[in-house]
Amino acid sequence: MSDKTFLDWPFLEDRHRELSAEVETWADKHLQHISHDDVDTSCRQLVRDLGRGGLLRHCVAEGVEGRLDVRSLCLIRETLARHEGLADFAFAMQGLGTGALSLFGTRSQQEEFLPGVRSGERIAAFALSEPEAGSDVSALATTARLDGDEYVLNGTKMWISNGGIADTYTVFARTGDAPGAKGLSAFIVDAATPGFSVPERIDLIAPHPLGRLQFDDCRVPRENMIGESGMGFKIAMATLDVFRSTVGGAALGFARRAMDRALGHTSQRYLFGAPLADMQMTQAKLADMAMGIDASALLIYRAGWAKDCLGQRISREAAMAKLHATEMAQQVIDAALQLHGGLGVVSGEPVEKLYREIRALRIYEGASEVQQQIIAKQTLAAFRSSTPSAVAK
Repeated sequence: MSDKTFLDWPFLEDRHRELSAEVETWADKHLQHISHDDVDTSCRQLVRDLGRGGLLRHCVAEGVEGRLDVRSLCLIRETLARHEGLADFAFAMQGLGTGALSLFGTRSQQEEFLPGVRSGERIAAFALSEPEAGSDVSALATTARLDGDEYVLNGTKMWISNGGIADTYTVFARTGDAPGAKGLSAFIVDAATPGFSVPERIDLIAPHPLGRLQFDDCRVPRENMIGESGMGFKIAMATLDVFRSTVGGAALGFARRAMDRALGHTSQRYLFGAPLADMQMTQAKLADMAMGIDASALLIYRAGWAKDCLGQRISREAAMAKLHATEMAQQVIDAALQLHGGLGVVSGEPVEKLYREIRALRIYEGASEVQQQIIAKQTLAAFRSSTPSAVAK
């Protein structure tokens, strides 16, 4: 990697710089030859390797007093994504799939479900989206009816990462406490539970394990509810508050690799007797790419610092980080591919793989348009609360 100066920024501490070196060493050793022919097997192996390497301890909290350091999560995802997108996916889903438990689980729940995920022996998943409810969480239709000491789940979940290979699912369902988002609750569902199935696997342009989940009178113990009844929306948003910035970190890793490939190719590729990098048009592209990467990094680690050090809600900051980083990475990778010419569209070439891998990040964990809404609403709310007289006029 050509540029590591961001590690000296004041948002990061010495422990983060040490972590970056640790992950870099691990990635160099384990991510040189990852097969995409059998994505399920590769993901399982990556999760086991990440667990044995101790990296999953950063995305799965330990004990009720445990905490998730957002800057560490962003650094790890950035490094893993720069090396291998599937490794980033495997790491991130272990964290997202247990985020609700890390943040809101009881001691007994955490002791039962988290150690296996942290060690890489069990795989986790986050089941929120449905066929008719993605960006609009309040439209969730999956139900959970209390029957004695069990909740009976019925419904369908769609676009669920790790669907089909996960051992444990965090599932959001409507318990009928109130209309809209206020009527949701969160549950831990073991994949072996009768009534639970994965009837469909979904293929993507960049291979990841993805599936549709089905709940048909699926009974889970009452003690498998995370938090209290009706807290589901709060739990989901708090989880995304932590992990949304890290999506930006992954996008940043993709962009940095594309930048490195572009720098290397244009320095070695000669056109009209001179390196392609010497052309002013090329330099303009490289300048825009470098500026976009730095701007994204600043937004990402600003959001992480605000969460870690100030302990505040960072919905606006996380939305800015994800929106800018994912949109920027798409542009950087497209520019890198263009600079590679015909080589850029050859199947299996690094920039071609990056071109496919980046696209989903602009959609999952809140599409770019949703992030724009969050930023605008919070900006307007801050203005109106600080200048009520101006609003009145």
